[in-house]
Amino acid sequence: MIETAADSGKTPVLRLIDVCKKYGEIFALRPLSLEIAAGEFLTVLGPNGAGKSTLLKLISQQTKATSGEIFYKDMPVKDLSVGYRGKLGVISHQPFLYEGLSALENLTFYASLYNVPNPSARAKHLLERVEMSRRMHDPVRTYSRGMLQRTSIARALLHEPEIIFLDEPYTGLDRQAAYILTAILKEQIERNTTIILVTHDLALGYELADRTLILSGGKIVFYGKDEISAERFESFYLEKVNHA
Repeated sequence: MIETAADSGKTPVLRLIDVCKKYGEIFALRPLSLEIAAGEFLTVLGPNGAGKSTLLKLISQQTKATSGEIFYKDMPVKDLSVGYRGKLGVISHQPFLYEGLSALENLTFYASLYNVPNPSARAKHLLERVEMSRRMHDPVRTYSRGMLQRTSIARALLHEPEIIFLDEPYTGLDRQAAYILTAILKEQIERNTTIILVTHDLALGYELADRTLILSGGKIVFYGKDEISAERFESFYLEKVNHA
């Protein structure tokens, strides 16, 4: 049975039907079905090897499913290709930045690829938003891990994506940078952006989410939003994972 977004009262923007990913005989993700509503914040949780990053890669078309179908607004994403990817923003472990270029040069380049009007102005605005203005002319290779991640956040927002994928985005961020990212995510929620967050931070992930998806062994062990406190959520999560 497909888990639906009916309770949110919003239109499904992504729909997965019996989607599976195998490497040889090993399941990275067992057949699963779910719907994600437009403007929904979905947090994906699970232990290492649960299939979290694989799920993001499948939805964002970084890898192909072994079987099953993924739909974007009732259209198979395999038929949308470039047009679909242009609606996505991705923040992951990899910053996807050119080390020899400055932050401003990187972002201006990416903005041009997305046909963003006045790419330099847009790049400067976002670098200011992530508090990177003072270093925006320095080569990216001179940046710390946290600075790379801040610039990566700005890169992902350049074209005002409809869907944002975040794979452990808080890794390497100091407290101030983490605060900036959380504030940006809350701003995106207000703009009705669909957000899919993979994180090991159970409390923060649960607090931000409209719904949570818990994976274990490549399977869904929970999908929804229980009315429990953030303090109790950790024990709830461990119960689901250990039972699976």
